[in-house]
Amino acid sequence: MTDLDQKILQILIDDGRRSFADIARELGISRVHVRDRVQKLITDGVIEKFTLIVNPEKIGSTVSAFFDVEVDPQGIEAVAEDIARQPEVRSLYIMSDMSSLHIHTLTQDSKALEDFAHRNLFSRKHIVKVNCKTLLSRIKNRRGGPRI
Repeated sequence: MTDLDQKILQILIDDGRRSFADIARELGISRVHVRDRVQKLITDGVIEKFTLIVNPEKIGSTVSAFFDVEVDPQGIEAVAEDIARQPEVRSLYIMSDMSSLHIHTLTQDSKALEDFAHRNLFSRKHIVKVNCKTLLSRIKNRRGGPRI
């Protein structure tokens, strides 16, 4: 990836709606060149998709919770796949110890969070331990960047 590609990516991370013409003007290159570079980044899998960031409080999801879930290693993939399909789950990661999941959820309120935990965690086979922390305040939001 070139320095130009890095600059284009940073512009799109900051504002995915920027037009090729705007990016071209900012970088001092042609609109066609920007379009070609972005298309190559998509083709090469560097850009996976364009998306947006929604303020969860504006859509009624006021409880942001982070679960660390210890799972029997033989069940971790099945548990992860099933929990990832739940609408409350915003991100889910299998951690390097291969026996724990890190899950971020958004729910309307504490009752909905408790319902999620009972439905998906407390009664599930292979889950050994559940730790949950709720968000108090956002200091820095992740806007784009590498997929982790």
